[in-house]
Amino acid sequence: MSDDGRHGITLIGFVGSVFSPYYAWARRRGNPDPNHHCAINVALYGDMKRWAMTERGRGDLARDSHHLTIGPSSLSWDGQALTVTIDETTAPIPSKLRGQVRLTPHCLTDYSFALDGQGLHQWRPIAPSARVEVDLEQPGLRWQGPGYLDSNRGEEPVEKGFRYWDWSRAVMENQETMVLYEADRRDGGHSLLALRFDADGKAREVEPPPAHALPTARIWRAPRATRADAGSAAIRHTFEDTPFYARSLLDARIHGEKAVAFHESLSLDRFDNPVVRLMLPFRMPRRARG
Repeated sequence: MSDDGRHGITLIGFVGSVFSPYYAWARRRGNPDPNHHCAINVALYGDMKRWAMTERGRGDLARDSHHLTIGPSSLSWDGQALTVTIDETTAPIPSKLRGQVRLTPHCLTDYSFALDGQGLHQWRPIAPSARVEVDLEQPGLRWQGPGYLDSNRGEEPVEKGFRYWDWSRAVMENQETMVLYEADRRDGGHSLLALRFDADGKAREVEPPPAHALPTARIWRAPRATRADAGSAAIRHTFEDTPFYARSLLDARIHGEKAVAFHESLSLDRFDNPVVRLMLPFRMPRRARG
């Protein structure tokens, strides 16, 4: 989010694109190559809202320990900052989305947490807090603000392991970072992480706040929930309202402290619906080189 609260951006690099309908359809035919289903997702929020997520193939992918290139866009790590060079076309209305985003971590961690009972799904909070500089040529936009960097890795389709999850990252009053990660698993189990990161990136487990229901998303009625002090969580703004996924900005109190939280909820039951998968190419076109 920008310092003035007017703009936001989410960037995700996918290899084996977890939400790809093309990857799901290919799995029905056998054991597809995840490198043939990759994408850079850019979601820009605020006055110049934009969305891009074009799926690419193995011929569009190059990567090593410091670089990831997918089609015309790339991520590069120089030892101190992650620079994302964006050259994408938006969907469903085509327009150019071009420029750079630079993320400079305040600290780095080596934590890895299993989200399921077998360790097939791993989450890594690489940089719990960071400084982000956005410089976009198209649309013309420049801003700075606080940010965050993490990764997810799975050995099976996410819908096979989970029914639902929600996640939030909150900046606390003393500038520490609070992350809540909660999931209902397919095996009937329940996973819950409540972690607080200090300025050096050291994590400590804390008592999870009480479960807190949130209003369903307005258009597609996707379920949403979080954890916060009783009666304190409220949705300030909904960024994404889709049949299976909602991304929101919350105001809440956590352990008595005021917090602004970036929040995501994901219904894998809905995502696994064949009708929903047929809708996804509308916003996720595929342009792949083999």
